[in-house]
Amino acid sequence: MTTTPAPAVRAEELTKQYGTGEAVVRPLQRLSLQVPQASYTAIMGPSGSGKSTLMHVLAGLDTPDAGTVTLGTTEGPVELTGLSEKHLTRIRRRHIGFIFQSYNLVPAMTAKENILLPSSLGGGQVDRYFYDLVIERLGLTDRLHHRPFELSGGQQQRVAVARALAAQPAVIFADEPTGNLDSRTGAEVLALLRAAVDEFDQTVVMVTHDVNAAAEADRTVLLADGQILETLEKPSAQMLAATMIGAQQ
Repeated sequence: MTTTPAPAVRAEELTKQYGTGEAVVRPLQRLSLQVPQASYTAIMGPSGSGKSTLMHVLAGLDTPDAGTVTLGTTEGPVELTGLSEKHLTRIRRRHIGFIFQSYNLVPAMTAKENILLPSSLGGGQVDRYFYDLVIERLGLTDRLHHRPFELSGGQQQRVAVARALAAQPAVIFADEPTGNLDSRTGAEVLALLRAAVDEFDQTVVMVTHDVNAAAEADRTVLLADGQILETLEKPSAQMLAATMIGAQQ
């Protein structure tokens, strides 16, 4: 008898509201979602649909007004909702990786120092074999001692991807990771995220407005008005484009 592994992330009845009266905005309305382990999930939706708010809540960067978020870690499931900021920061450092559109590298640090920063802050030990594997796979071996201003945009994003992977977090959250990149470099970064799942058994959750980027994922969750409109398994870019057009009408 086999048991189904716990999801990497489970959200139950998430609600979030900003403002009051006529100015009220509800980016999340009783939204529930499960993200399987070792999977690649894209989140899409029209502007204002709640996709960025959802990612921030799932990653413990924001708190919902109601509902729960549970993170599956190697130490067992951890409910993020209700944790103190100190405890939440510890959980993020040890179990969550981030890839931002603007890279968010520390200018004064070398690429290697940036990559190892989350592990050093979290007090964890880096698996040297895995670290070397990631560096080689991302083509950063000869760039480790360069600072961000000495790297191209694509190289900086590779460093950001390596930083997210090196600590072997439970989940990697990517916020528009190709937004500032040209099409060729963007395609390379998407291939690296795909490899993170296929080769390193990582879990990736990516917010994007790019149908071509979302088509790389195992499934795409479409949001509208703070709720899940539809979940598509391995959709093509053409299918996503048509669905997005329908959602905006």
